[in-house]
Amino acid sequence: MQQRIEEALTLVANEAVDVICAGRTDTGVHATGQVVHFDTSSKRSRRGWLLGANSSLPDDINVTWAQPVDEQFHARFSATARSYRYRILNRLQRSALYRHRAWWVYQPLDAGRMNDAAQLLLGRHDFSAFRAAGCQASTAVREITKIAVHRDGDWLTLEVTANAFLQHMVRNITGTLAAIGLGEQDVQWAAQVLESKDRKAGGIAAPSHGLTLTSVDYPSSFGIPDALGY
Repeated sequence: MQQRIEEALTLVANEAVDVICAGRTDTGVHATGQVVHFDTSSKRSRRGWLLGANSSLPDDINVTWAQPVDEQFHARFSATARSYRYRILNRLQRSALYRHRAWWVYQPLDAGRMNDAAQLLLGRHDFSAFRAAGCQASTAVREITKIAVHRDGDWLTLEVTANAFLQHMVRNITGTLAAIGLGEQDVQWAAQVLESKDRKAGGIAAPSHGLTLTSVDYPSSFGIPDALGY
């Protein structure tokens, strides 16, 4: 995604453009609330940046707003929180339409047990047990401020907000909660995995295609709009 956006903005700016993203996502992960910033000497209207960039982007990437920002703004380091959503289709039959948007689990999942287990991850912890083996973050300490699992018919949704995330962190949390939802582990297992600080102690990594970066929060002084959807 980053390369395609840089190529599109370079055409609009008529000069090389490098973008900084609020968060890096794995291949297959979606984003409705990604934020990027870039420096340029070119002068264009907001409409010009928006329409110009979108005219050169593929159909699965879309710029929803553009505005000038203070020089102190940094898409990554100015962020105070990030939110992700993970969707699971929980029924016997798979979906053709959502095959690239949700994890299909045909065995019955107990959303209540998964939500109870998720609450054990709230707060500031060392999340080493939920980071990818190749994660290069200097520390595994993160603070989850909100996490919940709920069911709506055949759909289970995990929503989680933290100050920052480790590589594969949400996917690994989802896999661990799914094992609890399937009855393979008890609710307290989530806390045991967390305390172990050992990735091998937890569940599988849920597939990337069920995950979406939904929003990035910044201090109000920067005037960054809320996520504007798809």
